[in-house]
Amino acid sequence: MMKVHTVANSVSVNKMKKNIILSIAFVSTVLLSACKPPTYSFNGSSIDYSKTKTITIAEFPIRANYVWGPMTGIFNNKLKDEFANHTKLIQVKRNGDMVIEGEISRYEQRNKSVTAEGVSAQTELSMTVNVRFTNNKNHAEDFERQFTSSKSYATTQSLNSVQEELVTQMTKDIVDQIFNATVANW
Repeated sequence: MMKVHTVANSVSVNKMKKNIILSIAFVSTVLLSACKPPTYSFNGSSIDYSKTKTITIAEFPIRANYVWGPMTGIFNNKLKDEFANHTKLIQVKRNGDMVIEGEISRYEQRNKSVTAEGVSAQTELSMTVNVRFTNNKNHAEDFERQFTSSKSYATTQSLNSVQEELVTQMTKDIVDQIFNATVANW
């Protein structure tokens, strides 16, 4: 009889432990689900959307001495896409809370390196964009400055064969610089 009582006691203790563990798990689940972690936006911008809602991005014409026609479209589309994809700002044709305007002021190539024989080995292509930024909600952030990017290619290649790829890469670099200078105030 003593043995039966011990087994019954053991079963009762195990059942009690199981109930305590289940209760702790239940309470923990309820408490954790009631807590809401803070939300963060990792879109790359630091804009107060309660004050700033719109942006005007003007077309950037080419004012450089050397011109490659498709460059204007590549640059303007990439700039507008960057703000559309990484901010909640509504793009308007005029009178935006923020205004970005300017021009492609330089587009040129130069010899970058020379071989031992005195022949050019690499050519550097560079692009400079002059930007005027106006923040109509905080004029202390207004600026006018130039952004430049350069890419090199082997002189054995023709500019025509690499131009679109290099302009696309330089455009991405410059657009990133403009985005960071205007709305990514880290």
